Amino acid sequence: MAEKHFACKAEQVSAEKATIVSVNNLSVGVFKLDDGFHALLNVCPHKGAALCEGPQCGTTRETDKEEFVYDKAGELVRCAWHGWEFDIRTGEFLVDPKIRARSFPVTVEDDDLFVHI
Repeated sequence: MAEKHFACKAEQVSAEKATIVSVNNLSVGVFKLDDGFHALLNVCPHKGAALCEGPQCGTTRETDKEEFVYDKAGELVRCAWHGWEFDIRTGEFLVDPKIRARSFPVTVEDDDLFVHI
C-alpha cells in the first residue's frame, strides 16, 4: 500500500511547468492540469535524464489529411535530452505505450499536496 507524503503547497505548482520536489528521497515532478494535480518520477526511463525538468508541451497529432494538428497542449512532458514525450497523467511514452515514466497518485488536503509512494 502506498504511503502519503507531503510534497508542497498547491499554490506552488503552476500550469506551465512542473514543480520539482523531494518525496521520500525521490525527485518528483508535480504538474497542474485542468483535471487536477499529477506526479511523475523525475527520471526518464530512456537514459535517466531529469524528465520533469523538460518542457511541458503538446504534440503533433496524426491525421488522414496533409495537415498538422497540435494536440494535448500542456498535457505532455518532453525529456530535454532526447525529446521523448510522456503523458503527464499516465506516464505513458507516446511512441510505445509499454514504456512508461513512473507516475504517482496525488491528493489535496486544504492547500497541501500529497504524493502517494
